[in-house]
Amino acid sequence: MRASFIAAINQICAEKSVKPEQVLEAVKQAIATAFRKDFGNKEQEIRVELDEGKDMPTILIVKEVVEDVENDNFEISVKDARKVKPDAEVGDEITIDVTPVGYGRIAAQAAKQVILQKLQEAEKQSLYEMFKDRENELLTATVTKVEPNWVTLEIEGMAVSLPWREQIPGEHYYTGKRIRVYLDKVELTGKGPQLRISRTHAGLVRKLLELEIPEVRNGDVTIKAIARDAGFRSKVAVASSDPRIDPIGACVGQKGVRIQAVMEEINGERVDMIEWSDDPIRLISTSLQPASISAVIIVNDEERFDDQSRRIKKRAAVFVEEAQRPMAIGKKGQNIRLATELTGFELDMYNYEELPAFKAKLSELKGTAALEETAPAEIPQEEAAPAEAAPETQEDAAKTE
Repeated sequence: MRASFIAAINQICAEKSVKPEQVLEAVKQAIATAFRKDFGNKEQEIRVELDEGKDMPTILIVKEVVEDVENDNFEISVKDARKVKPDAEVGDEITIDVTPVGYGRIAAQAAKQVILQKLQEAEKQSLYEMFKDRENELLTATVTKVEPNWVTLEIEGMAVSLPWREQIPGEHYYTGKRIRVYLDKVELTGKGPQLRISRTHAGLVRKLLELEIPEVRNGDVTIKAIARDAGFRSKVAVASSDPRIDPIGACVGQKGVRIQAVMEEINGERVDMIEWSDDPIRLISTSLQPASISAVIIVNDEERFDDQSRRIKKRAAVFVEEAQRPMAIGKKGQNIRLATELTGFELDMYNYEELPAFKAKLSELKGTAALEETAPAEIPQEEAAPAEAAPETQEDAAKTE
């Protein structure tokens, strides 16, 4: 009987991914609850023992030895205590066997739902413990169900929902498909652990680069910043700690094999590698590639708050030839938007012919306390590019559409 009981416990542990101790504790609590309901009361302290040599649990009631009994639910007189334990003294703790005859079957039936509840709680806690220290990790998942607004995935035996807002636009999901997801956050709720996963998070690109590129993984090449328009394009700024290593070449790989592996994992999304620079002018110019930038003027080089607690962002003016303007802005403003996210500067685009007037206006304002705050508002600016602005290349146009 005991062997079958152990086998059942082991089977439950294997199926529910919980520790055996948690199951045993759940069984004890369930039996104690059932005993209080059928034979005792809520005030009693009940202890359940599951002994190796017994086929059924032993029910013990715990009482304190006292001179005068005021509540016999948890107190016992010295005289009565010595019937159980001959050397009992005041202040001792006495356990009395109160197991009803044939209680094994009754206890199992009465405690069934409680046991199931405890096992569910233990399973939830076990899953939470499994994932709580794995935030910001790359996980492999299998698609098990596809719905209009979400996709159900299986991750290490756990069912997890991938909502539509975290799905790569245009990506096709089908049952059995294996994908990689980024674990953004793990939360323990009343319904159990909730895994916030994403296919659109910039962290997914970072983790894929670490996976595919040894120099990134071992720290020789550092990812400084990532800007992502999921499903269409990402810009990644990288730097090398070793002057002998070309960070762009290391990431792209021979004939583009390394970066191609990353792009295939994110549904063909284009990934542009950019060399990081501590010089903001050079970084801004590089981030707007493939457009050729004529000039960059830093208007405000630090983000701060003014006396009215208004946020003043870093800002720069970018000057390009008219022919380069559509490429610098990109389809629906994508290129300049990603460059803004990558560099941390709000970028104002001007035609190169406006540079002399801009410098003159800037000279007039120079030295005033409100220079960074007022200059962008007072200097004439071009309107934002229309949505149908020409993309960088025919390949980009097809991808964006």
